[in-house]
Amino acid sequence: MPENKTQPTDASVDDFLNSTEHPQKRADSFSLKKIMEEVTGEKAVMWGDSIVGFGKYHYHYESGRKGEFLIAGFAPRKASMSLYLLGCMENKFDSLMANLGKHKTGASCIYFNKLSHLNEDVLRILIKESYDFMKEKYPLPKA
Repeated sequence: MPENKTQPTDASVDDFLNSTEHPQKRADSFSLKKIMEEVTGEKAVMWGDSIVGFGKYHYHYESGRKGEFLIAGFAPRKASMSLYLLGCMENKFDSLMANLGKHKTGASCIYFNKLSHLNEDVLRILIKESYDFMKEKYPLPKA
């Protein structure tokens, strides 16, 4: 089975965020990093060359494919910010999503243009509940 292409790296998160061209997106990225570190209790880690991740979970599909992936993360993309909250796509988060603010959703992503477009209190709850949901659903195997 092929490994997941997106793996944690030793690259500097701050160097990556400082390379973000748009000043507002760069500032929002540092703010989001701080919020996510506070809420998850996890240190930011680069996953691949463009995703800032927090925590990890172990998956094992019926197909036999298995690996680890980030529980929560974000990427400052050209078009918009991509927020990865893997537990958020469960229906139990619908009311929080409805009160989050101006955003769009995709497969396991929340897209927004500016952090100020989101309700920070709702964002913090969403991150925490999504993170906790994933930690409970996919506990890391014992070493």
